[in-house]
Amino acid sequence: MSVMRESIDVEVPVSTTYNQWTQFEEFPKFMEGIEEVRQLDDTRLHWKAEIAGATREWEAKIMEQEPDRVIAWRSEEGVKLAGRVTFEPVNDATGTRITLEMDFEPEGFVEAAGDTLGIVSARVGGDLRRFKKFIEERGAETGAWRGEVKSGTPR
Repeated sequence: MSVMRESIDVEVPVSTTYNQWTQFEEFPKFMEGIEEVRQLDDTRLHWKAEIAGATREWEAKIMEQEPDRVIAWRSEEGVKLAGRVTFEPVNDATGTRITLEMDFEPEGFVEAAGDTLGIVSARVGGDLRRFKKFIEERGAETGAWRGEVKSGTPR
């Protein structure tokens, strides 16, 4: 497994940042290589992406979600990955620090080489920078889901 950790500060409040992050179907607008994300229910997502020149699909399950604090997930089939994104107020609560941690298991030589060369980590950093631009230019979220998930079960 390859472990990545990237942070970025955005100039919108935590609630706005978090609310936008819960709009998973908007991810293709700022995540490189993500072709589609479909929310299947409150905790399951279907992903379609281009990874190392190949189209890959997988399902992920949200394991933990607490409004304005954290969203954590893991894949259930296909691509092997797990992640956690946290949100914390900065700049007297007018801004948000987003910290994204991902564990990714490359498949095959091309993905392993890309991981070794730091391409995957660079992609994650680029995704965060594009999210920052997306949310700061809008100034408001496109939607929100304020429910909670504990141990993969919505509350």
